[in-house]
Amino acid sequence: MEPSRGPGVSWCCDSHSPRPTATMERGTPAKPDCPSAPDLDAPAVRAWGEDDDRCLRLWISLARSYSTFARAVACKVTGYDLTVPQFGVLEALHHLGPLTLGDLADKLLVTGGNVTYVMDRLEEQGLVVRERMGTDRRVVHAHLTAEGRKRIESAFPEHTRFVCGLADHLDPEEQNELRALLKKLGKGIADDCQHRNSE
Repeated sequence: MEPSRGPGVSWCCDSHSPRPTATMERGTPAKPDCPSAPDLDAPAVRAWGEDDDRCLRLWISLARSYSTFARAVACKVTGYDLTVPQFGVLEALHHLGPLTLGDLADKLLVTGGNVTYVMDRLEEQGLVVRERMGTDRRVVHAHLTAEGRKRIESAFPEHTRFVCGLADHLDPEEQNELRALLKKLGKGIADDCQHRNSE
């Protein structure tokens, strides 16, 4: 399914529910009156070392940064009456030309079923069309319509400026360094997965 976020919803700060209290109502004991009962609410004792802690903190920072970045972009894209996956399909077809649904799935990092769902919604809006190849009827290509090209051509410059504004929290050298590091990390993880699957 496509992620969506309604217009006017702030992406800057999410509300966090308060941590549940140990009592449900006044006078209820927080835990059994038993000296041997474990304190289930006590934080876990850290049994990992500095190297483990560094890796865990990296993952948390990466996940939080991506989530914040993605929420900001999703909020902006709703202003074009599109979802992020819909915008991604239009942008890919605009810059790369007609693509098979499989190629779209690979480029958008989604499943074939998700691409089909996104294409259904875009086709309902008259922004794309699907066409089967004459030589192989199993292969379906996606094409922009005139209205689809008009929509993405109108939105993409503003979208680019918005994304650049988010990235401006890093200077150009930092942006290039971070991009190179993320590519290195992603390729290393992918290679590890491929190696494990081949064993």
